[in-house]
Amino acid sequence: MNTAYRRVFPAGLALLFLLALTVYFLFPLSWLVVSSTKTTAELGSTNGFWFADAGFVGGFVDNLRTLFAEDGGRFTRWLFNSAVYAGLGALGSTVIAAFAGYALAVFRFRGRDAVFAGILGGVLIPGTVLALPLFLLMSNLNLTDTYLAVLLPVLANPFGVYLCRVYSAAAVPDEVVEAARIDGAGELRIFLTIASRMLSPALVTVYLFAFVSIWNNFFLPLVMLTDRDLWPVTLGLYGWQQQAMATPEFTMLVIAGSLVSTLPLLVVFFAMQRYWRAGLTVGALKG
Repeated sequence: MNTAYRRVFPAGLALLFLLALTVYFLFPLSWLVVSSTKTTAELGSTNGFWFADAGFVGGFVDNLRTLFAEDGGRFTRWLFNSAVYAGLGALGSTVIAAFAGYALAVFRFRGRDAVFAGILGGVLIPGTVLALPLFLLMSNLNLTDTYLAVLLPVLANPFGVYLCRVYSAAAVPDEVVEAARIDGAGELRIFLTIASRMLSPALVTVYLFAFVSIWNNFFLPLVMLTDRDLWPVTLGLYGWQQQAMATPEFTMLVIAGSLVSTLPLLVVFFAMQRYWRAGLTVGALKG
């Protein structure tokens, strides 16, 4: 009885701790959901964590109509820009990280450890430090105020290379690679048909991290872009927040827009979560 109690008690404490963390992390989101259903006047005169008289559906629908109608539907354009930056940028950075990480794990060449150490050093460099040099580079190439000004810098993902390298070393056995070489398969074919499937959980992880990072990126677009039609949703909401100081009605646009801008992140996460489970199941069956 005492042994069973000692086993259950730590598990119960861990569960309570995780539940407390869940409530803590969902607290701001709950405020955002409730506040997005209110008017500007109700925002300061009602309970911040409960709905106003219009309820959830009525107030939220009204705010959505105002949000997507503001400035000729510019918010839709910002959402599209964020989808382009995050979708293409995350895909490109994942592909590059996969090739680089696999090569560093499988191939033996002089200077490999030095290259990997340099990539690890890139993980430690804050993005703000590189913003000015990147702006000068893009300016010399006449790429500022273009999609490429934001897309090209995010393709370099040192953390993604590190993760792919570590996962490749653990998940892709040397025996499998050697057997494929003996059968006459080329290195590219080995990677595309064999290694990439073994690396799918790592690639999904890299893609999700990159997607979230690029979607939430603010400073790089702020430096690179002045054309409002090229802004991502983060920069657009910041612009509206600045206008809210003089025009309080923009506050509700910022709140509703912030809630809408989180939905694509949730959709991408839940859509790709099954690949994690699939990859872990395959590894368990092989074991």
